[in-house]
Amino acid sequence: MYSSSIKKEIRNILVIYLLTWIGIFIWITSLLSRGKRQFSEAVGLFMDFLSNSSFIMAIHILFGLLLMLFWITRYFVRLYKKKGFKTFLKQFSFRLLAPILVIVITFKTLVFANVNENYTFDWKENVMNTKGSSNDFYKTDQMHRGMSVFGWGSVDNATAIDALVKANIEWVAVIPFIDQEDETSKTVWTPITPDAEWRSRDSVFIKSINALHKKGLHVQLKPHLWTFDGWRANLSLSTAEEWDTWFDSYEDYMLYFARLAEHMGVELFCIGTELKTSIKKQPQRWKDLIKKVRRLYSGKITYAANWHDEYEYIEFWSDLDFIGIQAYFPLTKNKNPSLETIEKGWGKHLIKLEELHKTYQKPILFTEVGYRSDVAATIKPWEWDSTFGVLFKKKSDKTQQLAFEALFNQLWHKEWFAGVYIWQWDHRSTKEGATKNLDFSPRFKPAENSIAKWFGEPKTD
Repeated sequence: MYSSSIKKEIRNILVIYLLTWIGIFIWITSLLSRGKRQFSEAVGLFMDFLSNSSFIMAIHILFGLLLMLFWITRYFVRLYKKKGFKTFLKQFSFRLLAPILVIVITFKTLVFANVNENYTFDWKENVMNTKGSSNDFYKTDQMHRGMSVFGWGSVDNATAIDALVKANIEWVAVIPFIDQEDETSKTVWTPITPDAEWRSRDSVFIKSINALHKKGLHVQLKPHLWTFDGWRANLSLSTAEEWDTWFDSYEDYMLYFARLAEHMGVELFCIGTELKTSIKKQPQRWKDLIKKVRRLYSGKITYAANWHDEYEYIEFWSDLDFIGIQAYFPLTKNKNPSLETIEKGWGKHLIKLEELHKTYQKPILFTEVGYRSDVAATIKPWEWDSTFGVLFKKKSDKTQQLAFEALFNQLWHKEWFAGVYIWQWDHRSTKEGATKNLDFSPRFKPAENSIAKWFGEPKTD
């Protein structure tokens, strides 16, 4: 038999656990119900999340934090009742406030030390576009001055698009996500039919595409498969039948989005991103998909192949309008590289790219390329910054800016090069936040000014 105190403690734990789930349910469904999405659809999406192990783990971490907060609060309340205010204040100061203060000071000190970069950049305001409308140099030189953009609002994106225009961005990659549990899932989540009505969750993309076109910008619709556990390039299925089942569900989404792209007048459609194992296992399925997309969509088509162990093996480049590459090529071996060192790092990659162009006689488009704001950005450009990266990594806006400068110096005037989509721009980012983050975004950083400079002039031979 449990004692009454143990029973009460178990009851408290269960109540907090239940309240955690209720709170998460209300919060997520309210977010998902924004716009035109029905509450029932939001609940369905929430139920989809329940099959994701990472989501469940996050819920239990939150529960653990709330339980700890409950225990701490209860301890000090009881201390106050038993020992009085003086003892409570003493214990509260030494056992809680002092440790928190030490943690905060240590955190602030590490952040200051890591973000305090001795780099003065001469921001040239005259290269920014202040006339309020796109130059649309694409009409004359066919170059994609592109950016992968996130943070679209559900109502008005005019101000956000003005910031893109100011940086001379002419093409925007709009990126809806297709969700999948992990690398071994036999289908994507929430199956769809190619001829389905536009989903309410896509309304934000429809509105953003309309707003971009009204401002004179061009659009690439680039759906991404997102695996909650693992990476989409490493899909691993056991049999040919399982591979076909997976591709059937993926193809349905691509045909749905191809139809949406045609309906919205989107100028470029990307049929896939970094799906290496499927590319190698199912080359004929991809060729057939391209034919089906062509019947629904009249614009140009590409595929976004990873820079490593993929783009060289694709058999259908001749069926597309662009050879699309996720161009996170390693460029240096050392941190804090000079511009000359970064430019030399492009040498071996340029040779392979030129050979690829000669083989297929197709222009090469960098469907993604980006560099973090840290001293090691050009060593492994594909690596993401961790949440607490600022505590142990040295920020370097200089390395990011030089990496883009080297990219443009080495590639922009190549006759086979069709342009670039930079990863990534978030409408929600702030100027203050840019001084501390080490992520890929060039916004409010020297790299934005360099990009605007290159994008702000027509390409010359």
